Amino acid sequence: MDELDLLKKAWKKDTHSFEQVTETDIYKMLHRKSSSIVKWILVISILEFAVWAAVSILFNTDDAIKSLHAESFSFYLKILTYVNYAVVVYFIYAFYQNYAKISTITSTKQLMQDILRARKTVQYYVWYNLIMILISTILGFVMAFIYNPKMSALKDKIAHEDSYITLSKTICVIVITCLLTVGVFWLFYRLLYGILLRKLQGNYKELKKIDL
Repeated sequence: MDELDLLKKAWKKDTHSFEQVTETDIYKMLHRKSSSIVKWILVISILEFAVWAAVSILFNTDDAIKSLHAESFSFYLKILTYVNYAVVVYFIYAFYQNYAKISTITSTKQLMQDILRARKTVQYYVWYNLIMILISTILGFVMAFIYNPKMSALKDKIAHEDSYITLSKTICVIVITCLLTVGVFWLFYRLLYGILLRKLQGNYKELKKIDL
């Protein structure tokens, strides 16, 4: 049983005169816990950004593009990369703002509102990342299909043989691969941020009881 549970137990058992003090104590505890959770969301997002940036540097996509002679794709991929970095930095700044607001709150209602805002920011961030992963996977398939010499046999089969069946099978493989890729990252983000979001939701429910 953690400190919050002990305070709630004392609140229910003691006299009415003690309840007001206990409400304040519970609020302070929830405030401190919420601030800590949002701080961890900020820290994790920064670490995640650093890891992806390191992976991008270590596995240089320019070399892969040159080996496939797909230089025409390079410009668009760079734009997509820069836009992605800018959006992720914006989300990190939004996480910092959420942390700064929650750390200085003195009102129960305001704390509840900022908890909801913090949860929505994380949800938007996760959905943005999943969409970008889906777009990147599709672009990878398109680039491989157009420029990879190993795809020549498949393209000939689509053009001259059972085009409908081959094309249908190819599309099915692409769709299944995209769904699996997005599904794996969805599970990753659910594990990474889901626990923190559930704790924030629990804090919100406890604050709602106090605010009644």
